[in-house]
Amino acid sequence: MASYKFMFLISNKMYISDALRSTLGVAVENHYGFGAVLYQKLPPVTEYMKENLEWTKDMEGDVFCVVDTMDEEAKKYNVDEVGLTPITLEELGKQILEADYVVAYGLPYQSRELPSMCADSRTVDTAKTE
Repeated sequence: MASYKFMFLISNKMYISDALRSTLGVAVENHYGFGAVLYQKLPPVTEYMKENLEWTKDMEGDVFCVVDTMDEEAKKYNVDEVGLTPITLEELGKQILEADYVVAYGLPYQSRELPSMCADSRTVDTAKTE
């Protein structure tokens, strides 16, 4: 079985913990798991999450903090206190090009209306589809 490189892009604070568990999960399945936290300061990190981050690194993966997308407080906490690996957007782009799969994890609900060609269940008139 081939091993693949997964890159999880994490931009929604609500899904950080779940995305980091998924990053570890692919590593446990004999793949390479990488996560990249954009914009957000991590929520308070539990011992369980610290163990997951350490285990991800032990499995030849990593969790990055995209430092040029966040404020100084978030950078300091994510890098100095939690131990995420700092990375720039340019370096992240190179990592993404090397990945076999890129997962945009936990995207927030969109504030703009979808174009008509991209209609989904929230915008489809059910009377016309029956």
